[in-house]
Amino acid sequence: MNTEAGTAIRLNPFKGLAGPEGTPVPWSPYGRILEQRPVFTLDPLFHAGCYYVQDSSAMFVGHIFRRALASVGRPGIRVLDLCAAPGGKTTDLAASLREAFGDEFLLVSNEVMKDRSRILCDNVAIWGDPNVMVTSADPAAFGRFPGYFDIIVADVPCSGEGMFRKDPKAVEQWSEQTVQLCAARQKRILADVWPALRQGGVLVYSTCTYEDCENDANLEWAATGLGGDIVAPKDEFSDWGVEITRHGNLLRAGVVPGEGQWAGMLVKTSPEGSCPRSDLSQSIKPLRYGIPTGTLKGGKLIPDPDYALSLGYRGEYPTIELDRRQALAYLHHDALRFPEAPRGFNLVAYRGHPLGFVNNLGTRVNTLHPLARRILMNIDQVE
Repeated sequence: MNTEAGTAIRLNPFKGLAGPEGTPVPWSPYGRILEQRPVFTLDPLFHAGCYYVQDSSAMFVGHIFRRALASVGRPGIRVLDLCAAPGGKTTDLAASLREAFGDEFLLVSNEVMKDRSRILCDNVAIWGDPNVMVTSADPAAFGRFPGYFDIIVADVPCSGEGMFRKDPKAVEQWSEQTVQLCAARQKRILADVWPALRQGGVLVYSTCTYEDCENDANLEWAATGLGGDIVAPKDEFSDWGVEITRHGNLLRAGVVPGEGQWAGMLVKTSPEGSCPRSDLSQSIKPLRYGIPTGTLKGGKLIPDPDYALSLGYRGEYPTIELDRRQALAYLHHDALRFPEAPRGFNLVAYRGHPLGFVNNLGTRVNTLHPLARRILMNIDQVE
């Protein structure tokens, strides 16, 4: 527990697998464990959505999800990532779904906390998958759509013991009372969302704690009290320190390369009730869904900044290729000039990866990069 926390990334397979080199994460096909932590803010590929910075243990939930996908996956599959911020698991699920089914899936990424949902929106936009809907709703709101989802991933709030090595506040906030409160809240979350899972669908349940009452015992409670069959865990990565518990896999910080994580799953056996009467997005207003190409202003189409980052970008704008210094200057919102480039809207890219749009006026350019995503760090140190 006193060893230093590691650093890992997960590459975006739909943006060229570009990013820092590292040791493969055994349970994640695109995960990489880095020898040291670089300054990600100063890497334009990070801002282009070419990779996501995610703890290697957290990637284990994606591995369990892919097991679920192999058993119940089908074209048109609908998945709910219930407690999704900041977006690591959502981007992992989205990549797995797109690899399996192309455009034929819906992933609803939900975060009930409004401030965290804004971070989730940004990370989903940068990752660029248009089939991800971001919502900010209480779990009970999804319960009004019986049998709507084939898979629900619930990485629930917990007592956070797996974060002790990484986050001193997690140590300060821990108590036996907190553990009991978390276990009770987790039961409420599962009970509230349970109707939304179809009969035969899969619940992937995970925490970042070691407490049995929040992990195995809660999965047992869901199976008995809500109606489900627990799927036995596999002993696949014991050489990497992954343990088998009664009903799941446990990763302990300092034993595995990453932090603490527990994950298990069960198949719903209870009836799902009546079918939903309306479309989900009509009843639970999404914060974002799909990627708009732009907005009309004064008869002119202004490209949407997120369209540049979307996997659905069709390449209709001229491209200005930037070097690293220019790319960081663009992300820093510095003044730039491209006198040789076509007038009007241009895509700017780094190593072929889109970063955003500019309106080239000849003597100067107006950036369309969102102000909220502007780099605040000093970039003068970059050559």
